[in-house]
Amino acid sequence: MVTLNPYLNFPGNAKEAMEFYHSVFGGELTTSTFAEFGQADDPADADKIMHGQLEGDGGVVLMGADTPSSMGDPGTGGPISVSLSGGRDEDAVLRGYWAKLLASGSEIVPLEVAPWGDAFGMCTDRYGVTWLVNISANAT
Repeated sequence: MVTLNPYLNFPGNAKEAMEFYHSVFGGELTTSTFAEFGQADDPADADKIMHGQLEGDGGVVLMGADTPSSMGDPGTGGPISVSLSGGRDEDAVLRGYWAKLLASGSEIVPLEVAPWGDAFGMCTDRYGVTWLVNISANAT
């Protein structure tokens, strides 16, 4: 089985961001710093997150890290968005994720019935990550 996971890069606030996603998706969060792996070439990077992994409830897996100072600013937004989708059986769960992501972010497209019949919405969270939520009108 091949698994594809989003891996988000942050400009020094990965610990805060991953803890936020943990509050959204539940599950287990593990983080390791550059110092823990002996990879803090710049002392300013020692306490930054070299790897974080959230194994959330319902099979959600999200990874993230701080960009080391030698690599520059990872930027925000960009050409990548993270998509959450499911059917009617997951409606309440997906709407719960939506509400938590949007609470301190901004709405791009309201989560409502789209022309193709599914409930769809887009938002940007407080860390600049764009999320798409699609709730299929068909049972899963």
